[in-house]
Amino acid sequence: MRLLIVGGTKFIGPHVVRRLVSLGHHVTVYHRGENESPLPDAVRHVRAAEAGIPVRSFPPTLFAGTPDVAIHMIAMGEQDTRAAIDAFRGRISRAVWISSGDVYRAYGRFTGIEPGPIEPVPLTEDSPLRSVLYPYRAKADSPDDLAWSYEKVRMEQIAASDAHLPATILRLPKVYGPGGNADLATVHGFRDQPAWRWTHGFVENVAEAIVLAAVRPEAAGRIYNVGEAHTPTMAERLAGLPPSPMASAAPPGYNFAQDIVYDTSRIRRELGYAEPVPEHEAMLRTVTA
Repeated sequence: MRLLIVGGTKFIGPHVVRRLVSLGHHVTVYHRGENESPLPDAVRHVRAAEAGIPVRSFPPTLFAGTPDVAIHMIAMGEQDTRAAIDAFRGRISRAVWISSGDVYRAYGRFTGIEPGPIEPVPLTEDSPLRSVLYPYRAKADSPDDLAWSYEKVRMEQIAASDAHLPATILRLPKVYGPGGNADLATVHGFRDQPAWRWTHGFVENVAEAIVLAAVRPEAAGRIYNVGEAHTPTMAERLAGLPPSPMASAAPPGYNFAQDIVYDTSRIRRELGYAEPVPEHEAMLRTVTA
């Protein structure tokens, strides 16, 4: 299979690329060339300044060899998603889009941007999405700031809107591992909220889910939550980790009665997903690396 990856040189991406190549697939990576992660020699690189977030330009050379599937690692909002669809249409058969659990209404309840009662968990792929859009716009310095235009709800809606370009959407948890969240700040920083639960996923495990979604044709038209099978409380996580001097960083004004817990059974049932590395082992490996 021939795959085009938009992004793919930072954090999760290199794991996706290396896994695909190990399975015998042909991979093209479209990126700026500013983060040259060690990738297999067989990978084809297309480097361009226009490949920075938000990506709105896709040179024709990307489609040499006729890719079967595109994996868009860094689609962030409305305009860049439309640009990608316009470029992909008629050139590839399916697209995989990396989304986030912040699309759920529960996330809006947690942060306080969307008033209302606590949402039941675990959140399935059919749980309600936020109606209050642009969750980080208040933090943007200007309309040119990514926080102004970031909106994965709109990304998902647009990605799924083209009947001629089947979409697979993956809603990621809080990802951790070497290269990102390696100090487990999203665990140690919430030690003052011992009963709160937030679904996490080790970077290599998340990459495996992305690979499955890309290479399995039955993933077309499907949405999948990604993350650990069981989400423990912060107290349960901390009990299995070495002590950390990190101070509590729980944001004031957030509603910790609202857990952010995903049901990840669909991808396990439909695509046979299982973590290559058990999550508890992965956390220990991350903090002791």
